[in-house]
Amino acid sequence: MPDGLWWLPSLLVLGVAAIALVGGVAGFRRLGARREQAALEAGRDDEVRAKSRIVQADSAVRDALGEVLFVEAQFDAATAASMRESVDAAQRRLREAFLLQQRLDDAEPDTAAQRRAWAGRIIELCDSALATLRTADAALDARRQAERGATSDAPVLGGRRRALSARGAAAAEALDRLGLRFAPSALGRARAALHRAEAALAAAADRLETARGRLDRGQGAAEETAAAAGLLDRAARTLDEAERVESDLEVAADDALTQAADLASELDAARTERDATDDPESRAALARAVDAAAEARGASPERASDPFAARDRLRVARDRLEVARAAARASQSRLDGARGALAGAIAIAESQLRVAGDAIRRGGTRVGADARTRLAEAERQLVIARQEPDPVAALDAARRSASRASDAEALAAYDLMTGR
Repeated sequence: MPDGLWWLPSLLVLGVAAIALVGGVAGFRRLGARREQAALEAGRDDEVRAKSRIVQADSAVRDALGEVLFVEAQFDAATAASMRESVDAAQRRLREAFLLQQRLDDAEPDTAAQRRAWAGRIIELCDSALATLRTADAALDARRQAERGATSDAPVLGGRRRALSARGAAAAEALDRLGLRFAPSALGRARAALHRAEAALAAAADRLETARGRLDRGQGAAEETAAAAGLLDRAARTLDEAERVESDLEVAADDALTQAADLASELDAARTERDATDDPESRAALARAVDAAAEARGASPERASDPFAARDRLRVARDRLEVARAAARASQSRLDGARGALAGAIAIAESQLRVAGDAIRRGGTRVGADARTRLAEAERQLVIARQEPDPVAALDAARRSASRASDAEALAAYDLMTGR
């Protein structure tokens, strides 16, 4: 090949490479287009399902809008407002679904991923709107069922109120009879319960009257009948409390007799402990508790006009007596322990005094004033321990004596070691 054509082979290679590149790019484009078309076809089912959901949701919202008008006429503005809130929420979701559907229907080309995401969002929004409307319909159905029940419940509740009123009158008569035997304080709780029952019955009567008026006008009365039922339940509970007072008085009287018998035996034991207690303060406190308990025991529970008060008074007296006895026992135990330990503590103090005295004598003038002062204080505390009538105070003095004597010995040894 002539030298002037040396570049021809390279040109051929470049041309072949360019043709191959162009063919590859075109092939990849065709492959991508086929894949995109396949993805679009795969998403057609979701788009069809999204359109179906929009139709369902739009029909449900339109039906619900008409239902709101009936609800307001049948019940009240509050119930209609609750229904309208649910419809408004469903409408907001439906509007967003319509906007996304417009994107799917416009002439602008969209990717398969975009269309799949929009279709999924439309289905989600429509399902949420339908669920909101179903919940509102269920609540409305329950309200209508309650209203149907209110029509039949109102007469039944009226009969129950009359029966409870008769019970209240009988309970009032029973309290008046008991008032001849017992003090007003014994019947105060029962009379208060009866007053609460009467107030609940009066409020229930007002509610039932309102319910009857609403039913006569063709309006809902479930709320009124439900409130009346609750008031009648409260009246029944408080009437039970008022009617139990006679049996409660008998139980309290029996309990007071038992408390009095137990207190009598505890008083004997407390007097014995009082006489055996060495601590003056504990003896005085126990004596006061014994006197108070004896006074409480002296009021005969058999003739108590208020068994509740008699029972509580005896319980308080027993509790206070037990506290005083426990304090006296603790004090006596402390005194007995101190007596048992006193002899040993004095012996230890005496021994420590001898050791400290010997150390000071051996040191002579080299032992300073500090050690001698501690020794003198130890001797003084030992005298107190031997003369103190209170075992606890005597034990404390003996222990202080041993401690001061030990300090004196240590100070004497220090003076000898330092040569002071």
